[in-house]
Amino acid sequence: MSLRAPGALVLALILSGCASRAPEMPAPAPEAPPAVQAPAPARPALSLPPLPAYTEVSPDEIRAAIAAMDPRSQGLSSWNDLAPALAQSLSYMATRPADGVALDRPGARVTNAEFTAALRQLSDLLPALDANPGLLAERFRWLRVDTAWTGYYEPVLRASRRPAPGYNHPIYRTPVDMHVTELAASGSGKQRMTYRVVNGPKGRVLRPYYDRAEIDTGGALRGKGLELAWAADPVDVYILQVQGSGRLSFTDGGEARVLYAAQNGRPYVSIGRILKERGELPPDGVNMPAIRQWLESHPGQAQALMNTNPSYVFFRLAEGGMGPLGCMGRPLTPWVSLATDRSVLPSGALVAFSAPVPQTAGGGAVIGLGLAQDTGGAIKGYRIDLFCGAGERAAAVAGHLDAPGPAWLLLPRNR
Repeated sequence: MSLRAPGALVLALILSGCASRAPEMPAPAPEAPPAVQAPAPARPALSLPPLPAYTEVSPDEIRAAIAAMDPRSQGLSSWNDLAPALAQSLSYMATRPADGVALDRPGARVTNAEFTAALRQLSDLLPALDANPGLLAERFRWLRVDTAWTGYYEPVLRASRRPAPGYNHPIYRTPVDMHVTELAASGSGKQRMTYRVVNGPKGRVLRPYYDRAEIDTGGALRGKGLELAWAADPVDVYILQVQGSGRLSFTDGGEARVLYAAQNGRPYVSIGRILKERGELPPDGVNMPAIRQWLESHPGQAQALMNTNPSYVFFRLAEGGMGPLGCMGRPLTPWVSLATDRSVLPSGALVAFSAPVPQTAGGGAVIGLGLAQDTGGAIKGYRIDLFCGAGERAAAVAGHLDAPGPAWLLLPRNR
C-alpha cells in the first residue's frame, strides 16, 4: 500500500489531536528519521494579514530610524561588536545557491546573492559606522514591513544528573521508537508524519507518537533510559520546551546546555490562550510570568493544564557548551538574532528594527540591526521573535514583549 494516502490521514489526525481514533494501517518499513529542523520558541499565531507587502522608505523615515539606533540597546558597546554574528550569517549564506530566489513577496524579490551582498556591505562598514551611521542610508535600500514583536530566551533550570529527592521531572532525549517521514503535500512545501510502530492484531500498524499527557502523566517513556537529566520543577521543564533550549545548573556545581533535538509531531496549543478563555487571565495580561504564576499557585491543576498542549520537545546536550543554535545550525546572538517566517524574512536577511520593551520588563526599546537566523512553526507572517539571551532581564523581556513595531529590510543599493 502506498504510504502517501494513509500517511496524510494519520498526519491529519495528529494535527487535530485525535490520536485515540487513529485508524490502524500497515506500517512501512521503518526508515531513519530525517533531520528535524529546530523551531524557534512556539507561540500562537497573531491576527495579521497573511501577505505583508514591502514598501520603499522615505529619506525622512530612514534618517529618523538611524538617529534612534543605539548599539547599547542590543548589549553592544560598538557596531563593531556585530562582527561575530555577521560572520555566522555569511557562513550560512555561503552554503546557499547565489542565483536562488530567497524572497518573493509583494514589493520585494531578492536573491541569495543580494542578501549576501548586504551582509558583506555591512561587515565592511562596521569600522566606520560608529562615527558615521548615515552610511546605512547611503549604502542600503530600506524596505519597510510592519511587524509584531515577541521574544524568546534561554532559561536556566535547577537539575540533577541522576534521580534525587526533589529532582524527579525528566528532560528526555529523542526516543528511538519515534519515526519521522516527509510526505508530499499539495501546494509548496512538505508535511511531516511523526509516528511509532506497534504490533496490532493484523500486524504492525502506525500510531501517532505519544502526546504530553501520555508522556508526563502516563509515563509512556519511563524506564527507557532516555533521561538527559532530572529537573526540580515541572513548570521549568515546560518552559524549556516552549523556549527550545536552555541551561542546566546541576546540584554538583556543573552546568550544561541542552538544545532542541526533535518534537513529537503534535500541534502546539497555547495554555495562555486557554487560561484567557477560561477567564483565569485577563485578555491584556497573558504573558509568561502570569502563566508561570498561575501554574505555581495551582499545583493541583498545573499538570492538567500543561497536558492541554499535546506538543512535546526532546533535547540533546550541546557539544562543547555551544550556545543555543538557530535554524541555520549556528549560535544565536542575544538582542541581534531574530526568528522569522522565512517566506517573509528569509534566513540571512539583514534587518533594521525597533522592538518596544514593555515598562513591566524595563521599558525603553531595542533599536538597532538584527539578523534573521532562526525560525519556528508558530512564527508566521509579520511576527518576529527577538532572541533575548539568558538571565533575569532576558526572561522579563521575552515574557512580556508582545507589541507591534517597525522593521526594515536592508538591501545593497545599486551603485
